[in-house]
Amino acid sequence: MEYVKKQQGIVLVTAMVMIVAVTAVAVTLMSSSSIDLKITNAAQEREQAENLLIGEVQRVIQNENNRPDSANHFLMSPQQLEIEQNKTFSGEHNTDNEMRALNSGSKQLNCPRSFKYSKGVMCNLTEISTTVEYGTRTRHRLTVVVGVGQQYIDKSKGK
Repeated sequence: MEYVKKQQGIVLVTAMVMIVAVTAVAVTLMSSSSIDLKITNAAQEREQAENLLIGEVQRVIQNENNRPDSANHFLMSPQQLEIEQNKTFSGEHNTDNEMRALNSGSKQLNCPRSFKYSKGVMCNLTEISTTVEYGTRTRHRLTVVVGVGQQYIDKSKGK
């Protein structure tokens, strides 16, 4: 009978050790899944911010194209673009937009090569930079930069 009483204590200790081991594994798995959720949420927030920026760039381009020709920055000559070198404005959804001319001074730029080159066709190159802050307490910043090349005919070089 003394032998049976000694065995009962060992079973209790073994059961306690197993409970501690199983608890440690469960805590580790929960911690790991919590980190996975945070990573997934961060990726989703970035994807939303990126989609928002792409939509905002498209909106800026559409608004610029809807302006009268005399006010459309894409149709301005390099000299006119130089006067309005940096144009910064706020967009929808708390975005910051900047439009700037890439033409240096009054120098006219030939358009990138195409299949059929037309003499006298020049380009205004404009850069649109759109930025949004996102995430918890807007700690992260994402910027999309798009270049727009608008062709126009230089009457002094055309036929």
